[in-house]
Amino acid sequence: MTDLVSALFTTLQNNEMVRNRECIVKASNLVAEILKVLQRTGYIGAFEYIDNGRGGLFRVQLLGRINRSAPIRPRMSVKANQFEMFEQRYLPAKNVGILVVTTPKGVMSHEEAKKTRTGGRLLGYVY
Repeated sequence: MTDLVSALFTTLQNNEMVRNRECIVKASNLVAEILKVLQRTGYIGAFEYIDNGRGGLFRVQLLGRINRSAPIRPRMSVKANQFEMFEQRYLPAKNVGILVVTTPKGVMSHEEAKKTRTGGRLLGYVY
């Protein structure tokens, strides 16, 4: 059994480093929500679901904008007023990159979570 979130961020990182135009990742509902956040923030292009009869896959179009992506393990809880501390820890500079957070209102970037004043658990980061 594998951690699909870790596999997603690692696959994106590895395929960006070798400058592939697309990659294939295993599908799940959480992976789909993370991909939507990355697409909204402009780090990936379109993605599509491929039914292979065993859980499915996503084909993700890469735009060459990811310098680093990694999962955050263990998934730490963060309150709405603590995002700056984690930005300093994981992101290279202010307003560069995003933290992907799962909240009671769904998966979103840390900027969206700040606007809605919602805390949650950190899943990973991308810049």
